[in-house]
Amino acid sequence: MAGKLYLCATPIGNLEDITYRVVRTLKEVDLIGAEDTRNSIKLLNHFEIETPMQSYHEFNKYDKAKELVQMMLDGKDIALITDAGTPGISDPGEELVKECLENGIEVTSLPGASACVTAISMSGLSTQRFCFEAFLPKDKKKKENVLKQLQNETRTIIIYEAPHRLTKTLAELEKALGNRRVSINRELTKKYEESFLTTLKNAREKYEAEEPRGEFVLVIEGKDQEALDQEERQKWEDMSLEDHMKIYLDEGLDKKAAMKKVAKDRGVSKRDIYNQLVQEEK
Repeated sequence: MAGKLYLCATPIGNLEDITYRVVRTLKEVDLIGAEDTRNSIKLLNHFEIETPMQSYHEFNKYDKAKELVQMMLDGKDIALITDAGTPGISDPGEELVKECLENGIEVTSLPGASACVTAISMSGLSTQRFCFEAFLPKDKKKKENVLKQLQNETRTIIIYEAPHRLTKTLAELEKALGNRRVSINRELTKKYEESFLTTLKNAREKYEAEEPRGEFVLVIEGKDQEALDQEERQKWEDMSLEDHMKIYLDEGLDKKAAMKKVAKDRGVSKRDIYNQLVQEEK
């Protein structure tokens, strides 16, 4: 009978933020796969967990995943842990999960601490809808594409950042998104935890004047939907009604259907469009 993969969430700072279930599972499985064994051994020692541990990280994830899958096919139960938080979220665990599912191995996730949820819950910004971007790409072109996509994002945006890149990232976000409100979250659940609501401009100026310390979670206000709608309407209003109609007529719509589309774009009634077109034809 095949074994099982347990994705075990570990504390993001405070060691008390681990569940009884995770501790019990880590003691009961045959093997623990860890992103950084040097870091994870401190956690295991603290909870007196003596289960064997092997490294599973970004640079061995493909070969190691196949090796771990074979062990599970042979009947071994394996737990996967990351340095902090839930495995598989913006880390190499994603590859192991894929391999397990492709080989018919059962996967279960043991929930626990999460930096992104912790940060947004106390941000003071909308929690109804949000998007998780993790770390922005290091590649310049890819980062530009992501920032461009985020310009009109109406959901609250969550981004992780390391201290040595924070000031540059805040400047790039301010340039791309404007001076949005942002909740700055640092060293979550740890002794020197800090969380405050400010603006991208003020945050940039703060950390230009003082050295950022600790790991950061940025929770950024989404674009106002009303402002987005107004920008969209303004784009059409800057275009002549004739050119606007031509776009839909060229798509094969009849005049009535085109007028309906144009009216919706401009936020007016179809009768208004009809009257304006008649007036221009005179």
